[in-house]
Amino acid sequence: MQNISIIFVIGVIFALIILPNAIRILREYERGVIFRLGRLIAAKGPGIILLIPLVDRMVKVSLRTVVLDIPPQDVITRDNVSIKVNAVVYFRVIQPEKSIVEVENFLFATSQLSQTTLRSVLGQSELDDLLAQRDKINRELQKIIDEHAEPWGIKVSNVEVKQIDLPIEMQRAMAKQAEAERERRAKVVHAEGEFQASQKLADAANIIASNPVALQLRFLQTLTEVAADKNSTILFPVPIDLLEPFLDRTKKKS
Repeated sequence: MQNISIIFVIGVIFALIILPNAIRILREYERGVIFRLGRLIAAKGPGIILLIPLVDRMVKVSLRTVVLDIPPQDVITRDNVSIKVNAVVYFRVIQPEKSIVEVENFLFATSQLSQTTLRSVLGQSELDDLLAQRDKINRELQKIIDEHAEPWGIKVSNVEVKQIDLPIEMQRAMAKQAEAERERRAKVVHAEGEFQASQKLADAANIIASNPVALQLRFLQTLTEVAADKNSTILFPVPIDLLEPFLDRTKKKS
C-alpha cells in the first residue's frame, strides 16, 4: 500500500512537471513554430498545441502588425544639407517559420534595415524633394524595405517619414526665400492690375476721341460729384466760343 502511494505521488509530481510543457494554448493572433530534436516540424495554432515533453520545443510568434519607430537619423542630402529624419515602419509576420529560422531576431533586423535604408534613400534625394514629394519617398522606402525583409517572412505594409529637422540657418534661408517669393507674386499682381487699368483707360480715350460730346458729359458728371461737397470751391471753365457774341457787342458800342 505504501508503494502504491509513493508511485501515485511520483506520478502526480511528474504530471505537474510534464503536462505544462506538453500542452500549450495559443491565441488567435499567435502561431507556434515547433522544433523536434532541433529540426523544424511546422507552425501550428491557434488553439491547443500538444508537444512531446523533452523532445519538442515551441517558439511563439505574433502575427499582429508591429509599429516600429525609427530613431532620428543624421542624413546629408544630395544638395549637401545636413538634416535629422525619423520615420515609422508598419510590418507583420506572414511566415512564422522563416521569421525564426532565416534571421536571429527579426525585430532587430527589421529595425536596422529600416535605418540604413532611410539614410541611403534620403541621401540620394534633394531637400526640396523631401519636403514636397514625401509620398513618393515613403513609397520608395516601403518597396525597398519590403523586398529585403521578404526572405524573413515579413511583409512591410507602410513606411512614413514622420519628421524632418532642419538646421536653424536653413530654416532662416527658407523663410527669406518664401518671403521673396511672396513679394515677387505681389509685384506681378500689381503690374497686371496696372496693365489692365491702362488698357481700360486707352479704350475710354478712344471712345471720347471719336465723340467729343462724351468729354463734355464726363466733365459735367465730374462737376456733379464735386458739388456734393458744399465746402468745395468750383472753378467752371467756359469755352471762349460762348463769350464771342458778348465781346462783339462791346466792340460795336465802343
